[in-house]
Amino acid sequence: MERKTQIDINEAFCKGCEICVEVCPKNVLKMEDFVAKVIDLDSCIECMLCEVLCPDFAIVVHSAKTKKNVAE
Repeated sequence: MERKTQIDINEAFCKGCEICVEVCPKNVLKMEDFVAKVIDLDSCIECMLCEVLCPDFAIVVHSAKTKKNVAE
């Protein structure tokens, strides 16, 4: 089964505040060179906390729960 969840991080917007890393209940993200990086996408539960709490709108979570099949 193909995983459809995707987390996009706009590195130009990320200021390295670490809020996303701190609020993630599953440790999906970590800081690398002062920029958030996805390290464990399979653990993501799509809680959206990283996206909602990012003060710079640098994170977008594309949830598998909300995606529709193009053939529908």
